[in-house]
Amino acid sequence: MTFGLLALMIAAAFASAAFYINFAEHPARIGLPVAYAIQQWKPAYKQGFILQASLAVTGGACGLVQYFSEGSPLWLIGALLLLANWPFTLLVIMPTNRKLLAMVDAPGPDAGDLLARWNRLHAVRTILGLASAAILFAAAMDYA
Repeated sequence: MTFGLLALMIAAAFASAAFYINFAEHPARIGLPVAYAIQQWKPAYKQGFILQASLAVTGGACGLVQYFSEGSPLWLIGALLLLANWPFTLLVIMPTNRKLLAMVDAPGPDAGDLLARWNRLHAVRTILGLASAAILFAAAMDYA
């Protein structure tokens, strides 16, 4: 069950980081003038991407290893929810990311709306992380 517990801990870390971004970091950022908010978003996004991408892949992989060694579908569901952050980010959030990155030096009139949209889209990542952690916790409780 070692890989399952690792998956649970990593999913909880992912969910915590995503929650912090949605409910503390980004609201503080959008309190700045839009030009400054976008300038601050760029480095935060790059560092956050590295952190969250690594957590999603590592946690998802650990959950899959536990599923293939033990067979409980909860491990599989939890792992897949965590891994779902990758296609969601690449297919749904990335177009908004690209628009924001293009505005770093010269924010357009829709920059504020894009920042708000980004936060709503990122909330899906928070929900995926929380759901993954909850399901992986339920899988771990099967052993208790």
